[in-house]
Amino acid sequence: MEKKTLFDKIWDAHVVKEVAGGPNVLYIDRHLIHEVTSPVAFLGLKTRGLKVFRPELTTATPDHNVPTENQHLTIVDELSRHQVEMLKRNCEEHGIFYHDLQSDGHGIVHIIGPELGLTQPGMTIVCGDSHTSTHGAFGAIAFGIGTSEVEMVLASQCIMQPKPKKMRITVNGELKKGVTAKDIALYIISQISTSGGTGHFIEYAGSAITSLSMEGRMTLCNLSIESGARGGMIAPDETTINYVKGRQYAPQSEEWEKAVARWQDLKSDEDAVFDTEYAFSADDIEPMITYGTNPGMGIGITQKIPATNGMQGSDKNTFLKSLQYMGYSEGEKMLGKKVDYVFVGSCTNGRIEDFRAFAGFVKGRKKAENVTTWLVPGSQKVEKQIRAEGLVEILEAAGFELRQPGCSACLAMNEDKIPEGKYAVSTTNRNFEGRQGPGARTMLASPLTAAAAAVTGVITDPREML
Repeated sequence: MEKKTLFDKIWDAHVVKEVAGGPNVLYIDRHLIHEVTSPVAFLGLKTRGLKVFRPELTTATPDHNVPTENQHLTIVDELSRHQVEMLKRNCEEHGIFYHDLQSDGHGIVHIIGPELGLTQPGMTIVCGDSHTSTHGAFGAIAFGIGTSEVEMVLASQCIMQPKPKKMRITVNGELKKGVTAKDIALYIISQISTSGGTGHFIEYAGSAITSLSMEGRMTLCNLSIESGARGGMIAPDETTINYVKGRQYAPQSEEWEKAVARWQDLKSDEDAVFDTEYAFSADDIEPMITYGTNPGMGIGITQKIPATNGMQGSDKNTFLKSLQYMGYSEGEKMLGKKVDYVFVGSCTNGRIEDFRAFAGFVKGRKKAENVTTWLVPGSQKVEKQIRAEGLVEILEAAGFELRQPGCSACLAMNEDKIPEGKYAVSTTNRNFEGRQGPGARTMLASPLTAAAAAVTGVITDPREML
């Protein structure tokens, strides 16, 4: 019998039709939508006189364009307001469940899916957003799609996709003090590059991976796309099952027992063959920080920015252009470099565990006067939990304020923009030129490294203060 990877098992079970010499027609179990990539898709349906085929399998929430202050007021920006209103109207027209601003289920689409139990092992999950790979943490095939594909799924609950190649990245060993899932992700991308995963779906394995909480696994899978991969996944285990149990849309009673039995079989066969394999040691990973303008330009926080020795042609030019944009030079240390803004949030690090880590670090300390901080929970549920656990009092005592849920400064499609030329330590997923605002300079890091920068006002090794 053919030995299969976890990816093969889920993908093959969802193939409706194989197109000779072409893509597969793949059935989709869960479709998530937001206000940015759905309006044109709904317009396409209207033009063709079509209805949403299975509205009960689609869930909507506004997140990219929403303000993170005064959400009870009308959205000021006209385009943002129009997109949010259109999403609500389209959902009402087609019978799609819509989580409105300030409702209990509102938040960033990739945070509310797992919170509500909509994300489950063995599923195929899509969304018009590249960081849909987050949901792969549950042992699901989850990937981002374009607007025309959003329309395809709304109309048919299927999508045409070529089957990606398979990669396994194994990280064994015990994570050192102060090293988080975000550091694992940034380390992997620094090693394999931002194109190293191109054409592949990644399965993460090894003792360092299975030791992660579900929140940590979501952070790791979220960043899979930044290595060029189609998505990332982790085989479900007790940690996964315990997280899903009892959530709103999780299977109940007898159905739960059947589901768990199915999920326990979701793993790669022992002799399954992957197209590409990488192995790393947890011993080699320290808190990471990026110095350039893509997520692969990252180093351990105590290391120096690489020199251009041995770099050729366009690679060297691109590298130097990136350093010029950031105002850095090769061979410099990142430690001690000034910080103007600190942003904690996004679908990468906007979960309760991230705010517990940040609050635990700043407890009894004070925010640096030169730093502006935006602490943005990923959902209403996370915000309520921060308040219920007394974290907001710790944050306020240290000089920090909590904002309201949304994508915020991750992508500058709302009011939260880092000003030109300013340096931001950000717990997000991308540090491209202008990603967090025109001319903004972004350094990606974990919530612990962000907390260290927030209280010292410079890039600081969090381990020295733990």
